[in-house]
Amino acid sequence: MYQIARINKYFMELTYNNYLQIDKLLNLQELQSHPKEHDEMLFITIHQTYELWFKQVLHEFNKLRDNLENGKTWAAAKTMKRNLTILKTMVAQIDILETMTPLEFGSFRNFLDEASGFQSVQFRELEIICGKRSSFMLKAHEGHPDYLQRLKDRMEEPTLWESFCSYLREKDYDIHMPERKNDEGLLYDESSHNQQILLNIMHNDQEKAMLCERMVDFDEGLQEWRYRHVKMVERTIGNKSGTGGSSGVDYLKSTLHQQIFPDLWKIRAEI
Repeated sequence: MYQIARINKYFMELTYNNYLQIDKLLNLQELQSHPKEHDEMLFITIHQTYELWFKQVLHEFNKLRDNLENGKTWAAAKTMKRNLTILKTMVAQIDILETMTPLEFGSFRNFLDEASGFQSVQFRELEIICGKRSSFMLKAHEGHPDYLQRLKDRMEEPTLWESFCSYLREKDYDIHMPERKNDEGLLYDESSHNQQILLNIMHNDQEKAMLCERMVDFDEGLQEWRYRHVKMVERTIGNKSGTGGSSGVDYLKSTLHQQIFPDLWKIRAEI
């Protein structure tokens, strides 16, 4: 019995490989091209990495909203700092993808069939928590009830801006909670009332002002990622339609400069 226990302990020992499930991880890159095209491996690896980062950002969003709604200023700032660093890493990954020329991408593009980045459920979840809404978000997943329900469930959760407003109310500021009123674009409109309170915070409350600036940093970082993504797609396929029937670059360009915290941007001219 002692020998059996020792053998079981040996096989159950936690190692780097089984903790991270390395064998499974390294077998997830299944090339579709025939014959196998060298650059498809890079394409898959980059996009799988993006999905892992999206998962981490969503994980951090849960903590961030909890921090804010419980009035934890410095914990919220730390969590936001982590997300900002992840965003910078996501932008840097585009540099790697841009080492692939249009000809190299074209060598396997036709094998992608209907697969498209527009179908990323996690990125849609990220957008929803940031306050974005569109009929396209749901329409793209009509054939997948589980994905559709995930997105609908996310739409019931507090957005980052709602959680931030809850935070300021908890700190005794007379912020109006955003009214959900838009089905396309940003969920709610700007608030002149809230902008006046935010101006007061920027001038007289350094701790809350610091958190306001971290929110703007994240908004700017997300816009930067969108811009780099657009330019990467444009230099790779030009004005061709995207895979999966999307309009490609034209659609991506329409998402540029969309602010998720417009009240914090609006007050810049008055500070």
